[in-house]
Amino acid sequence: MARKDAKLCKDIGGMGQIILDLKPKRYMSEVYINETIDVTNLVNYIKNIKDSDKLDFKLTYFHAFLMAIGKTIYNRPLLNRFVANRHVYEHNDVTLSYVMKVDFSDHSKEIMVIMPIKEDDTIFTLGKRVSDKVNNVRSKKDGGSGANNAIEILGKLPNIVRVPIVGAFKLCDKFGVLPKSLVEDNLYYSSMVISNIGTLKCGGIYHNVTDFGTCSSLLTIGEIKEKIVNDEKRYFVELGITMDERIADGFYFIKSLKMIEYILNNPQILEGKANEEVKIKEESR
Repeated sequence: MARKDAKLCKDIGGMGQIILDLKPKRYMSEVYINETIDVTNLVNYIKNIKDSDKLDFKLTYFHAFLMAIGKTIYNRPLLNRFVANRHVYEHNDVTLSYVMKVDFSDHSKEIMVIMPIKEDDTIFTLGKRVSDKVNNVRSKKDGGSGANNAIEILGKLPNIVRVPIVGAFKLCDKFGVLPKSLVEDNLYYSSMVISNIGTLKCGGIYHNVTDFGTCSSLLTIGEIKEKIVNDEKRYFVELGITMDERIADGFYFIKSLKMIEYILNNPQILEGKANEEVKIKEESR
């Protein structure tokens, strides 16, 4: 079945198709990976850039993680796939989504953000776009659009009205005909959802993926912690990753995670274009 936002994958084997029949729902196919990785080189890299004072915005670890994940998806295209109505599709674009608070209060309004990772993006161009988005939202210049506005309206309707409307939306989602206004800025319509919980002093946690939209994976970024290893100060971060096993096998997921780790351990790679091939040297594994 044709879709505007993705292309149908025709390389699905017999076993792959049977799995779609046995596990038609995304939550039935969750694979969870929890990994702690060394990010000492990344910490030093970000510090050196901040000390150089060459950028007109504040480069953060979050920018680096977004870029590393984006580059990995370009290099590992099965990560950009999703299942809809028992068919496998591949997104036309690489997009990462996350939720942003307007301010840091408990009851702050939350805005869903879809951040495209363009083929020629670098950590600097991506970091600038993310920084500008944050500034616009928190200065009230950007209150969100598309799905953000729809949720505000729909969520206030009484159950007797809201529930059948949501049911209709889910049916449209199944066949890929949900109105553009409900897809725009909808984090469930992205390559991967990212949750940066390190600012809450929390480790990488498990978070389920939803059986709605086109997002097959979710990654949580924990707090970067300092540890002493062999009398040397090192920095580590815990990642929690939930994947839909119907788009690829565990071996593919583990190799993809190793690529993210490799990029973060060699942060100069982040300065190259997002779609550039990443070659992992054997001795660095």
